[in-house]
Amino acid sequence: LFLATLTYDTLRFEYEDFPETKEPVWILGRKYSVFTEKEEILLDVTSRLWFTYRKNFPAIGGTGPTSDTGWGCMLRCGQMIFAQALVCRHLGRDWRWIKGKRQMDNYYNVLNAFIDKKDSYYSIHQIAQMGVGEGKSIGQWYGPNTVAQVLKKLATFDTWSSLAVHIAMDNTVVMEEIRKLCQSNVPCAGAAACPALESDVLYNGCPEDVGLRERLTLWKPLVLLIPLRLGLTEINEAYIETLK
Repeated sequence: LFLATLTYDTLRFEYEDFPETKEPVWILGRKYSVFTEKEEILLDVTSRLWFTYRKNFPAIGGTGPTSDTGWGCMLRCGQMIFAQALVCRHLGRDWRWIKGKRQMDNYYNVLNAFIDKKDSYYSIHQIAQMGVGEGKSIGQWYGPNTVAQVLKKLATFDTWSSLAVHIAMDNTVVMEEIRKLCQSNVPCAGAAACPALESDVLYNGCPEDVGLRERLTLWKPLVLLIPLRLGLTEINEAYIETLK
């Protein structure tokens, strides 16, 4: 966990890195002004979890790769998307990482979910091994749809977060499908196996918290993934207004 927090130091950049623009700056749904809110922008950016290539982690599958350099880029992108979802779920969108400040336990629980070891919910090990079922051998590059499908499967085991994950195929979002998914009281629907809900079972290294069973029957928070390509080497300007 200490190593994971060190990555934040590399994200400290100077104010002159910001372009001077009268247009508002949007960061994950939050609106800022470069002229009056530079410190707030900096805090928001440095509070996002950053995962990138690593080496010397335990061999995937016991005998597989010990580094994801050259093939793990999309897997790490998927991890960052889910990390942001877990931050919003357990810490809130307004949570900020401040150097030297003691963070809430849930912050470390979120980090634990992505540590490079086989028993973390969304580790590179879990993603790579689950990808075999999607036709990807360990160490093979993933496309956006593959990593989305794999993360959806892994989320069924994350009873701590109890997320509903929907992947919109053909760029189409069907609201009724999402309502049914979020109202489902079957936490592991579609999973090959489901962890037993025993009181002494540890979830992501943490004891089952009070009220877990009750929460599983309520409305689930949604992670909506829409894999699509908006350009070749850069975004096509025709899509920009729609995205705004």
